[in-house]
Amino acid sequence: MEGVLNERTHTVHKKGLENPYSRTKCGATNDLGHDELRTVPVERAVDDFDACRCGRCFADAGGY
Repeated sequence: MEGVLNERTHTVHKKGLENPYSRTKCGATNDLGHDELRTVPVERAVDDFDACRCGRCFADAGGY
């Protein structure tokens, strides 16, 4: 599954497929520039970038 990695917070989000105006499902990255975000597979973000999964995007990741 493709995700959106916030390189500032090292958090990976689900892509915003339901809302074409949002880059992520939760909308948490709407105020960030494209240079702070990277589209990568979720597993790669967690393994290679030591990212945490967003609690709003992933039900099993906890919450904010």
